[in-house]
Amino acid sequence: MDRLRATALSLLLGLPVLAPEALALGKCERLIVTGSPDAPPYLWRDPQDPAHLIGASADLLRQVAVELGLKVEVLYGGRRSEAQAEVRSGRMDLLLDAPLALDELDSLDYIHPALLQNDFLVWTRKDSPLVYNSVEDLHGHAGAVSEKARMTQSFSAFSQERLSLRRTPSLTPALHKLLLGEVEYVLAGRYAGMVTTQALGMANDIEAHPQPVDQPGLFLAVSHNSACNDPWLRGQLAKKMTELPASGLTEAALQRNLERWKAQLQPVGAPKP
Repeated sequence: MDRLRATALSLLLGLPVLAPEALALGKCERLIVTGSPDAPPYLWRDPQDPAHLIGASADLLRQVAVELGLKVEVLYGGRRSEAQAEVRSGRMDLLLDAPLALDELDSLDYIHPALLQNDFLVWTRKDSPLVYNSVEDLHGHAGAVSEKARMTQSFSAFSQERLSLRRTPSLTPALHKLLLGEVEYVLAGRYAGMVTTQALGMANDIEAHPQPVDQPGLFLAVSHNSACNDPWLRGQLAKKMTELPASGLTEAALQRNLERWKAQLQPVGAPKP
């Protein structure tokens, strides 16, 4: 009925009749987006253009935006906590890789399902006697995890109660502790662990166990204070998130950005593998 009224009013006033999609877009044709600046291959700061973020998450959102007739700009909003503050305030519209957190529901609308999932794996030395089949097998063993790792709230609570984890400033020192025998395992994302072990020359000494220990979702989250936050946008984004897994675009974006990240880690002038 609202669209019929709008069409009738346009005819009465001699105005052009807008297509339903244009009426739906209404006040928002451009989304200002931000997220974590240090989470490759999902999202990281573009070394060639530090004002913007690049990665699989950014590529997928741009594809979705094209299909919805929206313009998207993925900007660097500072450290993760600063980027979140920018979105909460409404200065930026959408957080691209929001972890699901109950305390954020007062300021963010999460779009379900998640845009991507980050599988966290257990990494051990190849000669390790540690037998890992489930998370309970880690109890009583010393492990390490980067402070930058963002796990689900349920796993974080479990790890505090049941696991012995040392926090390191980044993944690299955690892997060094593993190689030196100071810890028995490291928790790290599938792609972060893969690329970092290769970059450090540890790929022949360290292996990942295939069963994920945690699978936090990376959600789109629209600010309550964004002028773009309306039912049409949320509904269309949720529809696209549902369609993405079967489209093949997700895996293609991950692999493309994994190679991009690997290339950036190579020393200048180094031969390509």
